[in-house]
Amino acid sequence: MAATQPGRPTGRHRRPAEHQATYGEVLAIDEFRALWAGQALSLLGDQLSRVALSVLVFERTESPLATASVYALTYLPPIIGGPLLAGLADRYARRRVMIVCDVLRAVMVALMAVPGTSFAMLCVLVFCVVLLSAPFSAARAALLPELLEGDRYVAGSALQNMTNQAAQMLGFAVGGALIMGMGPYRALALDAATFMASALILVSGVRRRPAPMRGEANRPSMWTMTRAGARLVFGDPRLRTLVLFAWLCGFYVLPEGIATPYAATLTDDPQQISFVAGLLMGAMPTGTVVGAFLFSRYVGPSKRLRAMGWMAMLSCAPLVLCAMRPPLAVVLLLWFVSGVGGAYQLAANAAFVQCVPAERRGLAFGLVQSGLLAAQGIGILIGGAAADELGPEPVVALAGAAGLFVAATLALVWTESRKEIIERVRAGATV
Repeated sequence: MAATQPGRPTGRHRRPAEHQATYGEVLAIDEFRALWAGQALSLLGDQLSRVALSVLVFERTESPLATASVYALTYLPPIIGGPLLAGLADRYARRRVMIVCDVLRAVMVALMAVPGTSFAMLCVLVFCVVLLSAPFSAARAALLPELLEGDRYVAGSALQNMTNQAAQMLGFAVGGALIMGMGPYRALALDAATFMASALILVSGVRRRPAPMRGEANRPSMWTMTRAGARLVFGDPRLRTLVLFAWLCGFYVLPEGIATPYAATLTDDPQQISFVAGLLMGAMPTGTVVGAFLFSRYVGPSKRLRAMGWMAMLSCAPLVLCAMRPPLAVVLLLWFVSGVGGAYQLAANAAFVQCVPAERRGLAFGLVQSGLLAAQGIGILIGGAAADELGPEPVVALAGAAGLFVAATLALVWTESRKEIIERVRAGATV
């Protein structure tokens, strides 16, 4: 029998290798495939409808302000109603919540597609359609950990994130061409059809599950649930840190909001500004797709949790170099690298699921999503106002520097609180 080398773990004490899920493994699960297909279909329809609404409102009013106001309505409702309505995903069966939201949105978008709908009614319908995305997204986010266990959850989340980014890029790129061919009304009708198709996919592809709170005789009110969810999320130091990691995107997403004025500093040809702005706006989403693929495919589960702080700093650090006013090619590279760093959100999302009770996931995800949208909106608003005074390059650099400081602080805090989660991941605990 061979002697054991001093200081070297024996086979009996050696830690088992962590299982790292593949995309093929995740796509082999029928229910996830249905959830993923429905999401992709709805996202494409949403992007198409945003372009169609902009065209339709401008044709009717010839007012840039009215056009921008209706476009802003596609971001405002989840911030206002998200924290409250997200609790529906914990109060009722999550599959049913998603199906009802899809059907209601299909009906309302179909009404928007009726010629002659007044501008006021159009605004009301847009607000309600987007408002329903809050309980739908919360239910989908809470259902995903029930379909995917362990590292499959991270692989599935990465696949969904890449689908989100691809749908945004494809929807905006193809939307204009489709609307030129079919007109805004038919485009809205097509969006209504995507919601109905998503509902049918959920009906046929996702099995019924009971409501998470089915065992409670006296269900609390929505306000009570929202307050309890806020105490859960912000009362736990680990969850609070993870939420702040998620909201860090308010710093590194800011450049996308001032991409057009930034483009104007990179070219003297007015006809090239929109083209350059499109390149800039596509750089970060492209980096996010690449980063999500590499981070989920080639980095082990526990290593992702260790690298999360460094990746968060990477999402902001390249933007600081914009203060040197580099040429377009360098700016695109810096913004692309920033997008790669944003893949840390996958690890933050998986750790968040580990720390939240299953029956409270819908509300918790809804609160985080609403804050995330608010962080992006406020960041872009402040960035736009500052760019008027300072110019876009220094504003992007300042956002990167501020985000880097916050990310470094969060990374230090996370180092102290990540140990328990890493041990659970190593032990093969389900997320």
